[in-house]
Amino acid sequence: MIVLCIGDVVGSIGCQTVRKHLPLYKKANGVDLVICNGENSADGNGITPSSARHLFDSGVDVITLGNHAFRRKEFYEMLEEHPYIIRPANFPEGSTPGSGICQVDLGKNIVSVINIMGNSFMDNNLDCAFKTADEMLKKAEGNIKIVDFHAEATGEKRAMGFYLDGKVSAVFGTHTHVQTADNQVLENGTGYITDVGMTGTVNSVLGVKPELIIKKLKTKMPVRFELVEGECKFEAVVFDIDEKTGKCTDCRRVSLR
Repeated sequence: MIVLCIGDVVGSIGCQTVRKHLPLYKKANGVDLVICNGENSADGNGITPSSARHLFDSGVDVITLGNHAFRRKEFYEMLEEHPYIIRPANFPEGSTPGSGICQVDLGKNIVSVINIMGNSFMDNNLDCAFKTADEMLKKAEGNIKIVDFHAEATGEKRAMGFYLDGKVSAVFGTHTHVQTADNQVLENGTGYITDVGMTGTVNSVLGVKPELIIKKLKTKMPVRFELVEGECKFEAVVFDIDEKTGKCTDCRRVSLR
């Protein structure tokens, strides 16, 4: 089984870039399942029903989220009702829309997709990411399990990869928008990368106009973020997974322009 995981999609520009590259890449490479982090897919911030539908219509099967999951209230109903949109599982159950896990029935296999958010330099009020991972594995179905770990700290992401090695098929990091060069298959058969990267404008700071980020850092004052026009990149990771064992056999980066 070939699973493609797309890095944080930034704004309508990023959504258009997914539409440009994904259908062709899926067809050329025999991709069976596409997972995409869409928490920044709306212009401004967050995700909207419109940006979510754009990603699904472009060939995405599952949308994962992160710390911006609840920026847009108009998205809450869709998050609650759509089976293939998930938010970090360590947000409080009951008071938070949506779920942190979904099961995708591909006929021969059921794939469980899990979304977890890190604690280091993020929202420390969230439940422990590692305990949440244990809880989600109890709910997971099938022998193929994929985890989007939306976290800031490289060390926490690496630790989660080793913690889940042999328990899941793959762990891919999101949130920092910079693709890392540490893609590998860990000793017990789990595919891993610290960060998948970003789908958005190349000459930007995480998709935003550099001058605005520089102003914010220099003045310490709030700044309204604006996206950059220009050349875009599509960054992702591909996991080859043995359908019988659920173990990853290869993990490779994708970067298209």
